[in-house]
Amino acid sequence: MARAIHCDLAIVGGGLAGGLIALALARRRPDLDVRLVEAEAAVGGNHIWSFFGSDVAAADRWLIEPLVCHGWQGYHIAFPKRRRRLAATYYSILSERLDAVVRAALPGDRLLTGRRATALSPTAALLDDGTRIEARAVIDARGPADLSLLDLGWQKFVGQVVRLAGPHGLDRPVVMDATVAQIDGYRFVYVLPLDGERLLIEDTYYSDTLTLDQTTLAARIADYAGLRGWTVAEVERTESGVLPVALGGDFEGYWRSGGKTAKAGVRAGLFHPTTGYSLPDAIRTALFVAALPDPAAADLADRLHAFAQAAWAERGFYRLLDRMLFRAAEPAERYKVLERFYGLDADLIGRFYAAQSTALDKLRILSGKPPVPLRRALRVLGEPRGAREVRS
Repeated sequence: MARAIHCDLAIVGGGLAGGLIALALARRRPDLDVRLVEAEAAVGGNHIWSFFGSDVAAADRWLIEPLVCHGWQGYHIAFPKRRRRLAATYYSILSERLDAVVRAALPGDRLLTGRRATALSPTAALLDDGTRIEARAVIDARGPADLSLLDLGWQKFVGQVVRLAGPHGLDRPVVMDATVAQIDGYRFVYVLPLDGERLLIEDTYYSDTLTLDQTTLAARIADYAGLRGWTVAEVERTESGVLPVALGGDFEGYWRSGGKTAKAGVRAGLFHPTTGYSLPDAIRTALFVAALPDPAAADLADRLHAFAQAAWAERGFYRLLDRMLFRAAEPAERYKVLERFYGLDADLIGRFYAAQSTALDKLRILSGKPPVPLRRALRVLGEPRGAREVRS
């Protein structure tokens, strides 16, 4: 029988963005009646999220620390002409941990899994089982809106957690191994040592297309393991994804395409323009919402719009670099842009991934001879906002 639920705030979409908002409110605003709705059986799906320690401000770490499953003191990168070990801390979160922590924080019927929203308004959500949630405010965190309104490249990947027949010998992650054959754009392999005999191996591409051939990429993962001398005894899990890399686009049109409700996560355009990663923004958004005088006030959509709009406006530099990567470099030569970048100061690299580059950082990144054809670089630099970028 259809029923009605009344609450202060309904969050629709139990991925990283929605889950972190729910956790922040459970901690900071336990007086609010918050409901989290997720279409699948578990919060977070099937994901492993990773981040650098510098991605998260010290004052904000309380939110993410209960979720961390693995941590390392440093990481490796490898390119044809550059190998380097960086000392930055690096952490990973498993979706299973996010699910467990959210369930503990949202007891009873505050978490509704296996329920898909069929219609949303700023103050109501209709679910596929006939349940109607009446709230003072609704946040839509269900994933992308109309991405065709943004000018995008893609970071796409297939990752496998594998158990090896013996020790792998890695003491820290390999965040980028670009010594592999350059196929379908900029290709690199990403490796996380989860324990002495288990690895996450991910085959990743900065590509012009959305096409993701999981069978082919799985075979390339097996080939990579073989080249490293690793014998795979078992594939424990497989994850795949296609993340947007923003070169430009119509932010306001994109926001409107997601409906009239308040929005979070990729649906709000809150992701790093170059990496496509949304975890640092998800943390900032969750804490922003939790710090509002009334997180379920009628102006929530306006406040989140202003928050996301400011982030988009501040990140034009990263979209410029993305245009340089995708439009000035030949696909098979894109790795040279990252090879050069990884020769820069380690703190600068950390600020870049946190989307907090300083003016001096930006000057340093752009200085010197570009690792792309000069004429193409000048053409991209001559585009004041990018050929298809629109900002209000």
